[in-house]
Amino acid sequence: MDRIDRRFALTMLGGTAAAALLPGAALAAAAGPFTMWRDPGCGCCLDWAKRVEAAFGRRLAVVEARDMAAIKRARGVPEALRSCHTALINGFTIEGHVPLADIKRLLAAAPAGIRGLAVPGMPMGAPGMEHGNHREPYKVFAFGPSGRSVFASHG
Repeated sequence: MDRIDRRFALTMLGGTAAAALLPGAALAAAAGPFTMWRDPGCGCCLDWAKRVEAAFGRRLAVVEARDMAAIKRARGVPEALRSCHTALINGFTIEGHVPLADIKRLLAAAPAGIRGLAVPGMPMGAPGMEHGNHREPYKVFAFGPSGRSVFASHG
C-alpha cells in the first residue's frame, strides 16, 4: 500500500480502525486528521478551509474529488444533510459550512452516537458563504448511529 493509499484508508475509515492495519508513519496520522474533500469547481470551500486553519492553528489538507457522493457515502453523511464539501476533523465528519464554534463545541464534548455535523445546502451567511449583508437562518445537524438532531440554530 503506498503513502497516498494509506492516507486515504485512514481518513475514509475514520483513523483508528484503519491505523491498526497500517505500519509506521501511518499510525501518527491517525491521531487527528484534518482533511477536506471538495469538488474542484467549487470556490466557497476554500474560504471555509482558511477559517478552519486559522481557528485550529493547523493545516487542513484539501483533496480535489470529482466523486463527492462517494466521499459522503463513505463518511456516513445522510443524503438530506449533504452540502458542497466534506471534512474530517479529529475523527468527526463535518459536512458543509459548519460554524467553527459548533465544531469546537463538538470536539470538546465528543458526544457518543454522533459521527459529525452538517449544514445542508449552502445558506447565505454561513461561514464561507457571506455575500454582503444577506443572511439566511440555518441549522446545524448532528448525525450518526443515534440518528439526527439539531445541534445549533443560526440566523
